Amino acid sequence: MLKEFREFAMKGNVVDLAVGVIIGAAFGAIVTSLVGDIIMPIVGSITGGLDFSNYFTGLSKSVTATNLVDAKKQGAVLAWGNFLTLTLNFLIIAFVLFIVIRFMNQLKRRDEAAPAPPKTNPEVELLTEIRDLLKKS
Repeated sequence: MLKEFREFAMKGNVVDLAVGVIIGAAFGAIVTSLVGDIIMPIVGSITGGLDFSNYFTGLSKSVTATNLVDAKKQGAVLAWGNFLTLTLNFLIIAFVLFIVIRFMNQLKRRDEAAPAPPKTNPEVELLTEIRDLLKKS
C-alpha cells in the first residue's frame, strides 16, 4: 500500500497540482496586498478618505460601535465593506489570470502559425538537382 501511495504521489499531475496550489496561494497574497495596500487606499482617497473595510451594517440595536472589530463583538453585522474589498480582490485575480492565459495562447498560436517547412522526398530533391544541372548545360 505504501508503494502504491508513493507511485500516486510522484505522478506528474499530483506534483504539478501541488506546485500550482503553492504558487496560487503566494499569488493570492500578492493580490490581497495589491488590493488592500494600493488600490483600496486610492479608491478611498477618491471617495473622500473612506475605508471600505470598516463599512458595515449592524443587524441588532446593540451594535453601536463605529469600527468593524468592535461591532462584531457587540453583535451580528453585515460587513459589506469587507465583501466589497474581497470582490474587488477576486476581480483583479480573474483579470490578471485572463491576461496571463491570453498571452500564453498568443505565444502558442505564434508557434503553431510558423510550422517547419515540410521535408521533401529525397527522390524529388534528386530530380530537382538533375533539372537544375540540365538547365545550366
